[in-house]
Amino acid sequence: MLDAFASVGATAFDLSIISQSGEKVSFRRGVKLADLARNMPALLTTATTKRNNVIVRPHGEGVSFVQLDDLGAETLAKLAPAVFLILKTSPGNFQAWAAIPGADDKDFARRLRKGTGADATASGATRVAGSLNFKDKYAPNFPRVEIERAQPGRKVTAADLDQLGLVAAPEKAPARPARSQASDSPRVWPDYARCIDGAPRNSAGNGPDVSRADFVWCMTALDWGWPAAEVEARLMEESAKASENGEAYAARTVANAAAAVARRGATPRRQGVRTPKQG
Repeated sequence: MLDAFASVGATAFDLSIISQSGEKVSFRRGVKLADLARNMPALLTTATTKRNNVIVRPHGEGVSFVQLDDLGAETLAKLAPAVFLILKTSPGNFQAWAAIPGADDKDFARRLRKGTGADATASGATRVAGSLNFKDKYAPNFPRVEIERAQPGRKVTAADLDQLGLVAAPEKAPARPARSQASDSPRVWPDYARCIDGAPRNSAGNGPDVSRADFVWCMTALDWGWPAAEVEARLMEESAKASENGEAYAARTVANAAAAVARRGATPRRQGVRTPKQG
């Protein structure tokens, strides 16, 4: 697996060790490929004994790595010629990796994930092939991460992926409603995927801080004039974390966002938060 990443330009990896319960055990940034490869056998042995997950995030000069997770069989088959690596992380669960020449383009990566139906919150970090996927839900028969297919050296341009019909069309960023025109019945929701893309890393260093993304998304929705009750309901649809943690999480997040909007100068209204008129 490391050789496959190296073949398309990976030279270093962020290394995270995560417990079975999802807690960060350790994190090292920018471990050189040669050092990681040399230490990997010992890392995997220790991880197996302690039921930890070994997770890496690739980095390389002049190449962007895009992780496409939770892919369906039909999309996976269509993607196969364009990606350099396909991993099976658990029964029926696959992820593909594309190597695109050039600097990271978050907007294009977001459109590619959307066009392929991949997980919009994929972190860009992955479990190491050969390791066991330690999650409580799999106990006691933890699945082993496997290489489903590898095409060393395979790079693909954004144009190639677009021609394959795998990229969602560009979205025109909705204009923020003028404060003097804020309505009780707005028609545009903020783009949740953009909030995920712009979120800082979580404490484990293995993905975006979803709580922060949820908070920012709620602040934006409230500031655009959406009623708090509708923001709570929509957050339950947009956020996997809200769906998992329930309505109490959504209500708390919206309440905190409303307080932040109010501190910034907006005035509360009966159903939510509305920005004050100017002039």
